[in-house]
Amino acid sequence: MVPNRPRAGEHAETTRLDQTPSGSSEFNAPGKIIAVAVNNTNTSIGLVENLSVTRANSVPSGSPDQVAKAAAELLDADPEMVLLASVNKAATLAIAEALRHETGMSVQQFGEDMPVPIAHTLPEPVTTGLDRFLVALGAFAVVGQACIVVDAGTALTCDFVDGQGVFHGGAIISGGQLMLEALANKAPALPKLQIADMPSPLEPFGKTTEHAMLLGAQAAARGAVRYLAERYAGFYEAYPQIIATGGDARLLFEDDDLVESIVPNLQLIGIGAARSKLIGKTDGDDDEG
Repeated sequence: MVPNRPRAGEHAETTRLDQTPSGSSEFNAPGKIIAVAVNNTNTSIGLVENLSVTRANSVPSGSPDQVAKAAAELLDADPEMVLLASVNKAATLAIAEALRHETGMSVQQFGEDMPVPIAHTLPEPVTTGLDRFLVALGAFAVVGQACIVVDAGTALTCDFVDGQGVFHGGAIISGGQLMLEALANKAPALPKLQIADMPSPLEPFGKTTEHAMLLGAQAAARGAVRYLAERYAGFYEAYPQIIATGGDARLLFEDDDLVESIVPNLQLIGIGAARSKLIGKTDGDDDEG
């Protein structure tokens, strides 16, 4: 039995946090930045100040010029810098060069120019992607307590952060679109579908092949998160808050009573939180010296 697990109906209705709370002062730093998160399929770009993301956009990662133009549209806000995080090595160089050319600003990159300042319990060498660290950092900055963070994109990740903000790792699952593509590729009789075509809410039973596949993708994602949440809660001896983010979060989890919050652009929030922590650490080192 999961310790402190809420009974059915005790969860608050899933909320969409478009305006994130200010969080701890640890994560508040003056000035605006252009945050760029390069992922496997799409790249997110937004203007970040403290834990607030505005004017966010998403373009294909294979289109560096579009990424750079989206970033350049934010220059009227007088940002201090461009911060880039990438898990797509093939796209990173071209995007970084396009950003420098289009914005006229230097581009600082996590993993190359600076670390992601989050404590973890992972063995060396650490192989976890920067996206998971940043999403975890962003989630902890927003809620300020232990949490399970679900990032629903090409892959679906489900990670645990304890009450001290320490990242413990988690699981990587096929994302909803990837599930649908795998079925169509390996079973020729099944149609090719887009996860974006999923109706909301889905009926209890899939009455057509298309709806059965969409229901299966949603059920697989939700079932995985429930199973993992029970594992993590058993370790933590409490039931952490569950937050979802990512391009497919709404489609997969919007009416799921297990997920308390859907937070858009959590990776961009994590970039802002990382910058704030790094600035605070530098200031603290200077004071001590």
